[in-house]
Amino acid sequence: MDSDRIEKKIVLNATRERVWRAISDSARFGTWFGVEIDGPFVAGKEATGRITPTKVDPGVAKLQAPFLGMPWRVVIERIEPMTLFSFRWHPYALDPSHDHSKEPMTLVAFELAEADGGTLLTITESGFDQIPIERRAQAMEGNDGGWTHQTKLIKKFLALEPPS
Repeated sequence: MDSDRIEKKIVLNATRERVWRAISDSARFGTWFGVEIDGPFVAGKEATGRITPTKVDPGVAKLQAPFLGMPWRVVIERIEPMTLFSFRWHPYALDPSHDHSKEPMTLVAFELAEADGGTLLTITESGFDQIPIERRAQAMEGNDGGWTHQTKLIKKFLALEPPS
């Protein structure tokens, strides 16, 4: 395993347009990801919200429940329609007694590509080598498991949401 990055790939049985909407529309993103977001995603701007259990998987929702209401903040890096959506955040920032704001952020990128049977989504989170050593392993391990869940959640979301 690379010490600086996490990468997950999944082929989703959905058009590129549907996958793009699921990752770039803040309301749709929040539904599957498990966050209530205060407004639209805008490149170069902060997006804020609160953790709320995912609406597409009761088992994962239970795992998210202890964090209900915790602040969620990201800085939107790039929005390249139908290709790339990325943001920066403080990974595994779940300890309310710790001020994560002075720490470096990791970069999360959602990349779309054509694939047999649908759309290939690659989720990459990089920059863990900059995270303070006392938090690095926990952040890496927690987010590695988290992204495994998130690939399943977006797949379930797309299966539940009727094509428009």
